[in-house]
Amino acid sequence: MDLFDKAYAFTEAKEAIAAGFYPYFIPLTENEGSEALYKGHRLIMCGSNNYLGLTTDPRVREAAIAAIHRYGTSCTGSRFLNGTLEMHEQLEHELAEFVGKEAALVFSTGMQVNLGAISALVGRGDYVILDKEDHASIVDAAKLSYGETKRFGHQDMEELERVLSRLPEDRGKLVVVDGLYSMEGDIAPLPVMAPLCKKYGARLMVDDAHAIGVLGGGRGTAAYYDMTDQVDLIMSTFSKSFASLGGFIAGDEPVIHYIKHHARSMIFSASIPPSNAAAALASLKIMRDEPERVEHLCKIADHMRKGYRELGFNIGNSTTPIIPVIIGEKMLTIYVWKRLFDEGVFVNPVLSPGVQPGRELLRTSYMATHTFEQMDRVLSVFEKVGKETGLI
Repeated sequence: MDLFDKAYAFTEAKEAIAAGFYPYFIPLTENEGSEALYKGHRLIMCGSNNYLGLTTDPRVREAAIAAIHRYGTSCTGSRFLNGTLEMHEQLEHELAEFVGKEAALVFSTGMQVNLGAISALVGRGDYVILDKEDHASIVDAAKLSYGETKRFGHQDMEELERVLSRLPEDRGKLVVVDGLYSMEGDIAPLPVMAPLCKKYGARLMVDDAHAIGVLGGGRGTAAYYDMTDQVDLIMSTFSKSFASLGGFIAGDEPVIHYIKHHARSMIFSASIPPSNAAAALASLKIMRDEPERVEHLCKIADHMRKGYRELGFNIGNSTTPIIPVIIGEKMLTIYVWKRLFDEGVFVNPVLSPGVQPGRELLRTSYMATHTFEQMDRVLSVFEKVGKETGLI
């Protein structure tokens, strides 16, 4: 058997492209934050993770440009060797302070944070315990570690306790969950989870990729519940509210120091370019100085959840700016996506294995720079397409 046989036999995506129903890798001509342009077709962007709308903020742009003028376009080396700038360490200090931890460590991408931190901490004989809806980067990190992976049903705290209770007391244990789940917009029940971890001697790590800039006044899930001291590790990305690229993990200084010297995904990767570090720093300053952005984002999200429910759409248990429109059938999900796209609304179709079979959905997400006029237009389009397709 030729190793490439599977590639030559893979035709599903090309068939979808030929039929005009391929929803991925769409090359946008422009992306202005709340709106985008595709081949002259203007769309209201409801499929971005740009929650605070900072990618086009002049202050963030100017900070990135100034960093390029001063440092050039790349550090051309890993943080471990020649790729650390004073700016990286300044960013780490400010991030740690922002999320309420002793220290932070910046990686080149959010996925590398999880791959490096989890695999560094979880060794032979240890256990890593995951929610079944955890992000793929967490699942892959567990596979990379030498520990044993256990899983529990999504948000099922009774099953989490059963899993923890069956593990040896003398083994290391790390529970890793998303703070804000990226597909259906629900929030991890940390007030129940943290005491369970303490009871069974497990450490708790929260992936706040989608929660920083959204929950807890922008400081994340632990701040949302006012229990930062009960979460051992907090990670997040720069590719969402920070309007950049990269990521970080924060926690007790000795733990971050250990990860810094053992995380292969950081040691063997080039550091984030000066422009990305500067953009993240500028975004962080805006988060601190302008809490009204988070407040407006919450109002937009409230408006959309109310609107979808009044129209009769199934939006699950979302309480955040990530609002799923659950359809539950693959081809209908793709068709509704295409009709919305044609009508000028950009959303993301999510199919199995991104969600469980029968849970196929349109992922919509909102940003602080959306206007209520834009949102009412989106609801109008959803109403039109929903009635056409029998969803409502």
